[in-house]
Amino acid sequence: MSIDYKAEIERLKKELKVTVVAHYYQRDEVFEMADITGDSLELARKCKEDENPWVVFCGVGFMGQSVKVIAPGKRVLMPKIACCAMARMIDGSYFDESVKYMTDRGIAKENILPITYINSDASVKAKVGEMGGMVCTSSNAFKIIQKGLESGKKILFVPDRCLGQNFAIQMGLKSCVIGEGECDPKESDIICYNGFCSVHQLFTVDDIEFYRNKYPGIKIAVHPECDPEVVKAADFSGSTSQLIKYVNELDPEQKVAVGTEYNLVNRMRKKNTYVLSSTKPECPTMNETTLEDLYRTLKSIEDGHPVNEIFVDEHTVKYANLALERMLAVK
Repeated sequence: MSIDYKAEIERLKKELKVTVVAHYYQRDEVFEMADITGDSLELARKCKEDENPWVVFCGVGFMGQSVKVIAPGKRVLMPKIACCAMARMIDGSYFDESVKYMTDRGIAKENILPITYINSDASVKAKVGEMGGMVCTSSNAFKIIQKGLESGKKILFVPDRCLGQNFAIQMGLKSCVIGEGECDPKESDIICYNGFCSVHQLFTVDDIEFYRNKYPGIKIAVHPECDPEVVKAADFSGSTSQLIKYVNELDPEQKVAVGTEYNLVNRMRKKNTYVLSSTKPECPTMNETTLEDLYRTLKSIEDGHPVNEIFVDEHTVKYANLALERMLAVK
């Protein structure tokens, strides 16, 4: 007998003290079943405030970890513990190597302030927390970097080079990327780790020119994980939530091409909105979670044998939480 997954998910949500959370990049059928949706910053805040003891998080691994770090008393399950490709580009040892790169070039460790994009493993967040650093998201990176600069220290920004470079440009600061050309920490304000988002690297200046030629007057809106040349050529750059707000506030007749993950763009206003790519910019790991996965995870709570539970050791929780709390304290 086939299972009506939607009906069963709704039943389980009513009967269990559980909150279903989904990132904007989740496939539509999963996104629609969530109690809380949003980008990384919204989800971190809302999960901390939520009263239910159980969280089922539809997203990628570092997001489930972040909930466990910021609210260690919660039981956090993930239908699929999918791994963000960017987050996999850096671990604790690579972080240590980046710090050494700077100290070998004359920057004392105590004069380095690390900032990690939330798209990173809890172990990296803990390393950042131990050094007095902070987490950021694409929504608040500008404020976090501004706050960091007040210390007078050099900013080590990990793992997304594009985010670090784009905010440096926006703030009139000099940046460099470790391992890419000449990167002298003494000559730069923000020293970036050489990581990136494989989805947002799909968008090019050629894509922008194609849409501008095809639809004169079209607006181009992109995520700051895109290459700096793409951001420079766009009309607007912003986080997931900021992109949604920008597009929704446009005149309905105004055409706009958006450079971010396909599922989100596809849910934006249906008229005069285009995906800024000749290929489908779909995050493979965000799309791993299915309705069946969500149902089986909720059912495992009901059966008393929870699956895919997220655990983070006490040391990592302590210092990663410090880095996250410092982020949340910046208004």
